[in-house]
Amino acid sequence: MPQNFIEELRWRGMIHDIMPGTEDALNNKMASGYIGFDPTADSLHVGHLVQIMTLVHFQLAGHKPYALVGGATGMVGDPSGKSKERNLLDSETLDHNVACVKKQLEKFLNFEVGKNSAEMVNNYDWFKDFSFLDFIRDVGKHISINYMLSKDSVKSRLETGLSFTEFSYQLVQGYDFYYLNEHKNCILQLGGSDQWGNIVTGTELIRRKSGKEAYAVTTPLITKADGTKFGKTEGGSVWLDPLKTTPYQFYQFWLNASDIDAANYIRIFTLKSKIEIDKIIVLHEEAPHLRLLQKELAEDITLRVHGKEDLENAIIASNILFGKSTSADLMGLNEQDFLSIFEGVPQVTILASELKEGLTIVDALSSKSGFLSSNGEARRELKANAISVNKEKVSEEFVLTNNDLIQGKFILLGKGKKTNYILKISN
Repeated sequence: MPQNFIEELRWRGMIHDIMPGTEDALNNKMASGYIGFDPTADSLHVGHLVQIMTLVHFQLAGHKPYALVGGATGMVGDPSGKSKERNLLDSETLDHNVACVKKQLEKFLNFEVGKNSAEMVNNYDWFKDFSFLDFIRDVGKHISINYMLSKDSVKSRLETGLSFTEFSYQLVQGYDFYYLNEHKNCILQLGGSDQWGNIVTGTELIRRKSGKEAYAVTTPLITKADGTKFGKTEGGSVWLDPLKTTPYQFYQFWLNASDIDAANYIRIFTLKSKIEIDKIIVLHEEAPHLRLLQKELAEDITLRVHGKEDLENAIIASNILFGKSTSADLMGLNEQDFLSIFEGVPQVTILASELKEGLTIVDALSSKSGFLSSNGEARRELKANAISVNKEKVSEEFVLTNNDLIQGKFILLGKGKKTNYILKISN
């Protein structure tokens, strides 16, 4: 094998629980294993990256990974880690979400490498014709109520209430493992630590129905050093879909990680070797203000998720934010990135007709926008060489025209190094 899968996860800090015998079973020969992804949205987010990278390492170790997209279980709802019942999705929404998730997973896993090519499966395919009576007869009789009640995901919900639908989830997920064991020879299920109860229900079902051995590995839930939830920002979740989270915002999420978190993330979310990571950390500690560790992390993950062009644009946008850019860089921004960079900056809308004959910089700063209190203040700032238009210093004689528009609708005015204003042009 190219690498020992369990050893690789272990040094990266990616093992929370492991079933006895798992490592020996994987070392003997190429094995098949899977992780389930719940399609409750039309995009995965950075919280899913732990499981995606686990499958990547599994494939690099010479094993065959299956990515199960839960078209059926998405209709049920997993109670693990949830404090209340969630809304169930209709089949049309689920089909759309499944297609989107599949497309994102294909960026990480290799589906054309011979025997250990990745495969994608949808549990709706084997549940759609499985009647309720057949299920309780062929599956339910093998797992006792006492066994199901012992699971933390169930016990934590007994006081607040748990529907039969969610209570049955572990049986449904357990059957997934059984089905893939029978039809795809999957001997391993992987997942987050909150899935341990559901996963071992699957190993138990396999043992009781077919007498075979099956195994389980879970990864720790990622936490941040400051105690806040990983993968969340003030704007919400950090998605892999560029329409939900722009590549610039995605890049900034990793760039803003603390030193402690970045040292943890670079092991989990990149394929860099231990030697490479140790070297980066040493260099970072010699000059932490340069944030080398965060830059290596952000570049690696953004490149994998969004590609080279979007990474380059994200770096340019970041340089604009920190004043290390040119007017040409600013003019090349798309509208989404421009608004992301200058989120919260004071903004005033003026009519396009104001620019038709030209708008003096003095009027733009004062009477037309109110950014500065008077024409006199505007002239003083201009004489002090403190005013810029789209990052270029201008004098009192400067006149704004349509040539200064960013994406045909914005002009960035600056005062000094840190104060910005936006003129938005409306027709």
